[in-house]
Amino acid sequence: MNFSDFTLRDLVRGIKDGTFTAKEVQEYFIQKTEERNPDLNAFLTIHTETEEIAPELPLAWVPIAVKDVFCEKGKRTSASSKMLEHFVPPYDATVVTHLKDAGMFSLGKTNMDEFAMGGSGENSAFGPARNPLDPSRIPGGSSSGSAVAVAAWLAPAALGTDTGGSIRQPASMCGIVGFKPTYGRNSRSGVIAMASSLDCPGTLTKDVRDAEFLYEIMSGYDPLDSTSLSEDPKIDPSIWERSDLKGVKVGVPKEYFIEGIDPGVKKSIEDAIEKLRSLGAEIRNISLPHTEYGLAVYYVIVPAEVSANMARYDGIRFGFSTFDPYDRNKSRTQSLGSEVKRRIMIGSFVLSSGFYDAYYKKATLVRELIRDDFAKAFEEVDVIVTPTSPSVAWKIGEKIDDPMKMYLSDIFTIPASLAWLPGLVIPVGKTSPEDDPSAQLPVGMQILGPRLWEEQCFLVGHVLEQALKLQ
Repeated sequence: MNFSDFTLRDLVRGIKDGTFTAKEVQEYFIQKTEERNPDLNAFLTIHTETEEIAPELPLAWVPIAVKDVFCEKGKRTSASSKMLEHFVPPYDATVVTHLKDAGMFSLGKTNMDEFAMGGSGENSAFGPARNPLDPSRIPGGSSSGSAVAVAAWLAPAALGTDTGGSIRQPASMCGIVGFKPTYGRNSRSGVIAMASSLDCPGTLTKDVRDAEFLYEIMSGYDPLDSTSLSEDPKIDPSIWERSDLKGVKVGVPKEYFIEGIDPGVKKSIEDAIEKLRSLGAEIRNISLPHTEYGLAVYYVIVPAEVSANMARYDGIRFGFSTFDPYDRNKSRTQSLGSEVKRRIMIGSFVLSSGFYDAYYKKATLVRELIRDDFAKAFEEVDVIVTPTSPSVAWKIGEKIDDPMKMYLSDIFTIPASLAWLPGLVIPVGKTSPEDDPSAQLPVGMQILGPRLWEEQCFLVGHVLEQALKLQ
């Protein structure tokens, strides 16, 4: 049986009602992954030993791909870095534990930008993942392999992490659904850290309901994570019965429709906004005045936290080592990529004596202004919709030597991360890239909700998703 067209929930239902078995599903996706992975480089490790224990569990042992930043007991977890190339964790990340307790079969560990630092998938120490819609193009990052796995039908769903757009941006580039909950909803325990005040586990799926299905399993308070939230994350199931958006106020921020955005991307988003209007939503123009500072704030705060988190990789306690007692830095020099080194150096600089107040402290204050912008906006609207990226997927190698161009690809996702908001991305159209007028590549719309209000993102995303399918 061809399981590629099935959603995660379809597969669970089929196993539970006896239409097929979990082993059949696992073998199908393992075989397909082994066949296509040499061309796409989505997986760094494929788990080929099938399992079938208790099909009555919520996930019924359906395979899910796992970004290589989530620790899994006994499974190599490298963060796509030579530093951790042979690291095998002795424990599971908390969200992995939740999923395995619910009956997840881990299909394998997916490729990513090294230590989640990047927006294209090209910074992996083991080669770039490739967009299945056009393998000459990037799939987005840092959750690149997870997005490729779902978009190429190698897995019905995948885990990712989102610090400044690392789930939402590749979801947009690959034409799938990406979901980042409120910061603190999903535990960070056992997730290899990049920037601890922003890292957020989430999912890449084929539709909105699959994203919500996994969210209810993954979320919840964790005493092992000091930033974990205790509020009840349950979603009202009645939202799936809605076919209109009457009474929903949708904000459209003028700062997100800037000069330099690809005209085809802009049109796809504007068409989707009109579709929301036709579904009964009230569209309101709003302003988020400190948006222009988001990128600068992010690239002060994140490198600062990177420099602190990366200090543990010294080649002594664990990780790659040259075993040179006279030069401990040699282990880091030889095993870390250029983007990781760049962020460590920037972070060390902004935290250094004489520069801390001028850069890091000022950035944290401006971060509060960005949060206040969103808080004021959500007094007037229920959700905010924006483009996810200024462009569609570009050619591999096109921006790799220009960090600023690369960083600008996250300009629309970073502010919501700084404000700890939930964000959902769904595909809303296709457009031609500037370098190939004959191609058609996906465009994703970002739907942002108030902090702790994931339900509103799911409602708007699901109703719009269903309406677009009927077109």
